[in-house]
Amino acid sequence: MGLDNPGKQLLTLVELVNSELTELCEKRPHGIPSRLWDAMSYSLLAGGKRVRPVLCLLAGKNCGSSIQDLAPMAIACEMVHTASLIHDDLPSMDNDNLRRGKPSNHVVFGEALALLAGDALFIWAFDFAKRKLEEKGVFSPKSILDALGELLEASGPYGICGGQVLDSDPQSFSPDNDHPWNVAAAKTAILLRSSVVSGAILGGASEKKRKAFSDFGYHLGTAFQIVDDILDVKGDGSSIGKTPGKDASQGKMTFVAAFGIEKAKMLAATETQRAIEALLRIEGDTADLKIFPEILRKRCC
Repeated sequence: MGLDNPGKQLLTLVELVNSELTELCEKRPHGIPSRLWDAMSYSLLAGGKRVRPVLCLLAGKNCGSSIQDLAPMAIACEMVHTASLIHDDLPSMDNDNLRRGKPSNHVVFGEALALLAGDALFIWAFDFAKRKLEEKGVFSPKSILDALGELLEASGPYGICGGQVLDSDPQSFSPDNDHPWNVAAAKTAILLRSSVVSGAILGGASEKKRKAFSDFGYHLGTAFQIVDDILDVKGDGSSIGKTPGKDASQGKMTFVAAFGIEKAKMLAATETQRAIEALLRIEGDTADLKIFPEILRKRCC
């Protein structure tokens, strides 16, 4: 990540997440059909920045939990995110044949299996995290329930599913400039926010601290979406890992479409700064968390 020692620590966490995912995918659980497991594993191991699980780990660590104890929750966050990407790429949705620099799940396994692999990851994320967190024996049942509740809300009609409707259903498009903000809130910000907050909950954060983490995740997620909209116009497939120019071709009301490139850059900078300001309200070491908005600031320049 190129930002001195904190960056190296983040790379260590990314490696840990990748190691946990590799270990998970090496042995198919009894009862899961092999082809379904292959499709699930393909997308889980397809790479990616692992932003959401790392944020979960850092938030929980800041609040006093160990990385190893938090790992199941972090993996569940990545499962939900991966499931959403599989569904996003389907021909009936964004119709993209490239994801994370590799053929999309439906290109390799077909539409039906890709749909089922996404469904399976969405649902299994919660069962997996519940069982593994309970086995740790360090978290209260309430904290586990509350943490999973955050991720569950982000996954359903109030979150990813609703956000995908706003983003991909032409009858749900709106010419109003509030539309890209609504898409960002439901499709991107809510999952980033829930990843951060779920880690903080397991770490035993107070309500005040949860609110600060929530604000950080929301503004970081919003900035992330704005930058993504900018890169869809300015980026290339090799650097962003997916097909550029899709938003304009599908007539989406993105931040760029609504405000133009330069105003979108200003909005991204504002949301990035708000994420950093939220971190100032959090006691303890937040150096690694601060790297994320800094990276976004550099990506959109």
